[in-house]
Amino acid sequence: MYPAPSARFLQTLRESHVPHTQVQLLRTDGVTVTLPHTDGSVTVDRSNAVRRTCSVTVPDVSLLPMTPTSQLAVYGARLRILRGVIYGDGSIEAVPLGLFRIDSISGDPAVGPVTINGSGLEAVIADDKFTAPRTTRGATAAVTAITGLIQDTIPDAVIVNRASDATIGTMTWDIQGDRWAAVQECATAIGAEVYADADGQFVIAELPDLLTAPVAWEVNAGESGVLISADRGFSRSGMYNMVVASGENAEDNAPPVTASASDTDPTSPTYVGGPFGRVPKFYSSAALINTSLAQGAANKLLRDALKPNATVTLTSLPNPCLEPGDVLRVVYEDGQRELQQVQSFSISLGLDSITIQTIGGKQDT
Repeated sequence: MYPAPSARFLQTLRESHVPHTQVQLLRTDGVTVTLPHTDGSVTVDRSNAVRRTCSVTVPDVSLLPMTPTSQLAVYGARLRILRGVIYGDGSIEAVPLGLFRIDSISGDPAVGPVTINGSGLEAVIADDKFTAPRTTRGATAAVTAITGLIQDTIPDAVIVNRASDATIGTMTWDIQGDRWAAVQECATAIGAEVYADADGQFVIAELPDLLTAPVAWEVNAGESGVLISADRGFSRSGMYNMVVASGENAEDNAPPVTASASDTDPTSPTYVGGPFGRVPKFYSSAALINTSLAQGAANKLLRDALKPNATVTLTSLPNPCLEPGDVLRVVYEDGQRELQQVQSFSISLGLDSITIQTIGGKQDT
């Protein structure tokens, strides 16, 4: 969860309060302008290559660009969006919801409104396809390779590593290859993922373990609760309960390696020996040059696959500090409690609510 600006911030979110939202335009000339806005939303989804997207509605038609050099021209300008609270004494505290590249701007030039759509900074990396074959030769550590791939496109990008680094196999990608997919391939080799966070920093991290991670936020029903509604379901779509990861790297003279990971918990609904059946996924990468890396990749991909088996859609009072991967304690109207992990959410700049999609339900005792 994004760090709260003060001790009273999270408690105030549970009480009646005046919300604060702010949209800042970061112009290419270095000037930051606060944009009046009438509506908008930010969607954060761990399952998407570009984790954060936004849509903002502004009333001022003069902001609609008429030339490529206009104030809101899409070529390089960015949006920073924040949400927080206005306290009774008039002071304001807010946290960022994301830093976005402006993708499109549209609206009626006579009467408005103007709609601005943006994407997280992963989109900048993904758009920069390789114009020549690209190799990680000389960058033997995964984090070094990831940093190089990102900073080739955004030289001042901040890289935050929270994973265990390791030496990976030399990788080479062809011309026209997807740079962001290359970043994720290097991360998978150390059991991690890469994403742009709310500050626009690129984070290398493993998905927190639902069984061991601390509870970040309680979404509870009833008096003084924040839960408005909930919808629970199960689906096996896109699921597998076994991963076989393999690698072979002739350039590094690394022999073939293979490792597998399976759901071996007999109490799990996706137990590999149970009625769910065996549903394997196969993954291969030249980055996997030893059994340890292959096992880490298999474990990571299996975690990704098993968690969506139980899904919950929660509508609650908004907490702008939430991040995908955060563990929630959900307390329903009848007193039942379970732990859920945030997969995605959409938070409004107008309505005082947030819709959260969670995965991997576990009874909380």
